[in-house]
Amino acid sequence: MRLTTKIEYKTRWGEELVLCSAGKRYPMKYVPDGIWEADIENFSEKACYHYEVYENGFMTRREWGSHKPVKNSPEEMRVIADSWLEVPENLPFKSFVFADGKTRKAGVAIPVFSLRSKDDFGVGEFLDLIKLVDWCVATGQSVIQLLPVNDTVMNRNWEDSYPYNANSTFALHPQFLHLPDAGVKVDREYKKLQKELNSQPAVDYEKVNEHKERLLRKAFAACGEKTLESREYRKFLLENSRWLLPYAAFRVLRDDFGTACFREWGGYAKYSAKKIKDFCSQRRADVDFHCFVQFHLHCQLKCVRDYAHSKGVILKGDLPIGISSTSVDAWMFPELFNLDSCAGAPPDFFSADGQNWGFPTYNWDRMEKDDFAWWKARLGKMSEYFDAFRIDHILGFFRIWEIPLKYRSGMMGHFNPALPLSAEELRDRGFDVSEGKYVTPGKNETDVLFIEDATRKGFYHPGIGAFGTPTFNNLPEHLKQSFGELHYDFFYRRHNDFWRQSALKKLPELLPSTAMIACGEDLGMIPDCVAPVMEELQILSLEIERMPKIFGQDFADPSRYPVLSVCTTSTHDMTPLRAWWMTEPDAAGRYLKGVLGIDAAPSEDCEPWICRRILERTLYAPSVFAILPIQDWLSIDADLRSPDPKSERVNDPAVYRHLWRYRMHIPLETILGNDSFNSTVRALVENSGR
Repeated sequence: MRLTTKIEYKTRWGEELVLCSAGKRYPMKYVPDGIWEADIENFSEKACYHYEVYENGFMTRREWGSHKPVKNSPEEMRVIADSWLEVPENLPFKSFVFADGKTRKAGVAIPVFSLRSKDDFGVGEFLDLIKLVDWCVATGQSVIQLLPVNDTVMNRNWEDSYPYNANSTFALHPQFLHLPDAGVKVDREYKKLQKELNSQPAVDYEKVNEHKERLLRKAFAACGEKTLESREYRKFLLENSRWLLPYAAFRVLRDDFGTACFREWGGYAKYSAKKIKDFCSQRRADVDFHCFVQFHLHCQLKCVRDYAHSKGVILKGDLPIGISSTSVDAWMFPELFNLDSCAGAPPDFFSADGQNWGFPTYNWDRMEKDDFAWWKARLGKMSEYFDAFRIDHILGFFRIWEIPLKYRSGMMGHFNPALPLSAEELRDRGFDVSEGKYVTPGKNETDVLFIEDATRKGFYHPGIGAFGTPTFNNLPEHLKQSFGELHYDFFYRRHNDFWRQSALKKLPELLPSTAMIACGEDLGMIPDCVAPVMEELQILSLEIERMPKIFGQDFADPSRYPVLSVCTTSTHDMTPLRAWWMTEPDAAGRYLKGVLGIDAAPSEDCEPWICRRILERTLYAPSVFAILPIQDWLSIDADLRSPDPKSERVNDPAVYRHLWRYRMHIPLETILGNDSFNSTVRALVENSGR
């Protein structure tokens, strides 16, 4: 098909328009009166396209969403007059979330596994969220924020507790299923196990999941056939078969071979749709079991969503930046990922050595060729349950910290995409690397000034942590100064336009594919281009008083947070308020005096009235959402707060394989029944105008 498009766009001197489709860019021709025209032969009638503005070789603007060719002319040629697709005005506020007229809302953050109720089986479950919704209603809150809820079963041990290492970006975790509603009998055995597991102070991940699966298999054998024949199940299977059947086969093969590493699966190591279809037919009962479990998980989470909506409460999900290298996604679509590298983070507030998450990085060029279909499907599934979502490490859409597989330390990473320095550029700065100097590690693999680019030989990235290496310490003063200037320019200036362009290739295409409100986790080493792009696309930022974004500040000023933001007192990667106060007394002292104006030594445990003052500062911020961890909400009540503040931390990013097992020390029923505490929280929320 031949496609001719025309669009009116008032360009400035030096700007030009480009039509983009399936990863290809077609220069457009300027014709009089501000009209730009493209004429493309052999254009696929199924392809989408969008327009981009370029200046001096860099993309400066990109449309919101895409166009599709429409039949308004003979089949062999279509002529289309387009209009530029602008970002909708006040996008977040167009959501039904704000239909009640309130533009500032309060909420609570807690992982599902951390919930505790009398109906549980040793771990928080989806249906516990109904009680949490009731608590939100009682206290004037209207947002519940969760961590990822996808299936993470890989090794069948405690390492599977990591919620950001899912085996599928579509499947839900079986541990969140309330067993009786899936057909499990509440008999003597069930009650005994329930009492034993629920009495534990934290989640016994291995035991909980072992018994849940065993009991679910019994229930499937007893009543599974009836479920599989139901109209609701058949509808679910039809709508989800593209990911569901490969996922179910993956779970069966994982057990057959004793590993989630599909490269060790012999004839099934390489995914084949035909082979898996045949496998599902041969192993129908085993495959049906996992589909049965996913159906019940879907029904329970949809039930929670519907109940929350009926009460004016919204659910906010979490979109992990990475996928596991031993996941269904990597098995089915290996071409979408760089499986020879790992994603992570450079040294920051959370980890002085940087982080290696073990996830492959994305092959964005390949993803662009089908208009990011995998991402859109992922967001589409997520939007069945959630009204807003947190983009974990939104910086990954600008650039990701990439670590070659041969290295373990996060220090040995580099940004991708990036503009590495040529050997000539380094030589001009006084660093001749031709004989391996400055790039060959000493006793420690991190003892280098520069790391060679994995795909472009002769090009180098400055080592992020090079300042502390023996190689740097042995440099003469003039080279130390030269390296410092080069390092700063590389990480904070060189890539600003380049990374802006990188984000604008992806986010304006992905965000319009979902009605969910987008919130970005923009913490850490933040390039200058990030905030303007998030503001332009109306992605809510994340603001935390303990993590100021202005260099040199000890604490952020909540009164100056942007309106389009989510503010909080702590995240799951940080110590909650009381544990922070206890483990960092110097910082607590500075906060007490410098922020609260109290000239006294801080007590070991942050007293309830101080916790309340801290919460109030966040609640009164202009941010759209103030979402506080359940631990910090409870900290303001002397009777409800945990006796052990240090036990309340959800995750420690500095620990490579952390056991995610934090669970509330009291059940939701106790909190719901405490009228005095609930009245206090409601007053805090209402007085702050939320």
